[in-house]
Amino acid sequence: MESNWDNFLKNLGEWRGSFTGVSISGELQDSTPSLLNLTGLEDGKLVTFRLRRFGSGDYTAPPISDTQQEYRSLGKQAVFFDTGAFSKGSLQVAPFAEFGAEYGFVSPNRRLRYVQLFNKQGEFTSLILIREFRSGTDAIERPYLNVEQLYGKWTGVAHTVYPDWQPPDTIATSLTIREIGNGRLEQELSFAGRTISSIAKIDGHQLNFEGEVPRRILLLPDGGSSNVPLTISHRKSFFVETGWLVSDNQRQRLMRNYNDKGEWISSTHIIENRVG
Repeated sequence: MESNWDNFLKNLGEWRGSFTGVSISGELQDSTPSLLNLTGLEDGKLVTFRLRRFGSGDYTAPPISDTQQEYRSLGKQAVFFDTGAFSKGSLQVAPFAEFGAEYGFVSPNRRLRYVQLFNKQGEFTSLILIREFRSGTDAIERPYLNVEQLYGKWTGVAHTVYPDWQPPDTIATSLTIREIGNGRLEQELSFAGRTISSIAKIDGHQLNFEGEVPRRILLLPDGGSSNVPLTISHRKSFFVETGWLVSDNQRQRLMRNYNDKGEWISSTHIIENRVG
C-alpha cells in the first residue's frame, strides 16, 4: 500500500460538481453547483485546496462561498486508500455531540463523495451527495442505483487500516444479495471464516433492515448508496458505510467502524466484482 499522502495526491485536479442534500428517506433536496481545485506544488509536498460554490450553474459568476486551505500533512482521522478513495470523520462518538463522516470514491475522471450527519441525540438526520467530474473530460454520471443492480454474488478484497498504526489487513470477501419475495431481500456476507445474514424490506429507494439497531440503505443517483444505523450510541459498536457501483459489474464500498466505547477503530475499503 502506498503512503496516505501519495494516495491523497490521486485526487489532484479541477472537479466540477454539485452538493445535493438528501433526506433520511432518500428524497433529493436543494443542489448547489461547485468547483473544487486540488493543486499539487513543491514536487507534491504541498497541496492547495479551493472550493467555490455557486448560486447557479454559471461557473464564471461570483461564488456564493470560497474556501481555501493548504495541506502539508493529513490529520489522523483521514484515511486514503490505493485508488485515492478516502474516509474521514469523527474520532469519537460523544454524548450530546454531533457526529459526521465523509467519504470519497475516485476513478480517473470522476469522484463521488458523501457526508453523513447525526444530531446530538445520535439520530441520522441528513446526507450530502457530492457528484464531481474532472474538468475538460467527457465523464458522465452513472444511472440512479436500483435494487436489481445489486442482486447476485460479489467477490472482492477488503483492505482495513487502523488508527493505532498497526499493520493493515487485507482479506477476501463474498457478498450475495437475492430477492426472497414479499418485497424483501436477503444479504449474506462472508469474510475471515464468518458469515452474516440479514433481511431487508424493499421500500422504493430504501432498504430497511430490522434488528436490535435498525439500519437503512439509501439507493442514490450516480450508482451511489448510503448504509447507516438510524441511531448511534457511544455505548454500542456500529459501522457506517457508503458504496458506488462504478460499473455494472464492479462496486466499491467504504466503511468506518466504531467500538462499544464510541471510539473509531478502523476504516475499510472494499472492491468487489460480480461473479457470473
